[in-house]
Amino acid sequence: QVQLVESGGGLVQAGGSLKLSCVSSRDIRDWHVMAWYRQAPGKDRELVAAVGREDRTKYENSVMGRFIISRDNSKNTIYLQMNSLKPEDTAVYFCNSDVGGTVWKGDYYPSGVGSWGQGTQVTVSS
Repeated sequence: QVQLVESGGGLVQAGGSLKLSCVSSRDIRDWHVMAWYRQAPGKDRELVAAVGREDRTKYENSVMGRFIISRDNSKNTIYLQMNSLKPEDTAVYFCNSDVGGTVWKGDYYPSGVGSWGQGTQVTVSS
């Protein structure tokens, strides 16, 4: 059973930045795609960003140009650099590993099979 551990969340003012990390207990090269999702109170969980093995990426429209997803295979870690944060970015952010999905031409096609981290809270004050 793989473990994914997120960190880096916190409270920040609008316009500020945070960098989330997700450390995998397994080699992240085992996963076809790793991704960040978020869930705000009363809302469904939504994809924020995904990165495939070839470093192809997919971003949700509202974060494009503000967030950057990256991976460091040597550290079995993915990151989410969040800039120009807005109050509507407030949510619990979850790391996900996907055993069989793919990122292709700007879209993400998840397999639906993988693991989740426990989440890290991001709160952006206005």
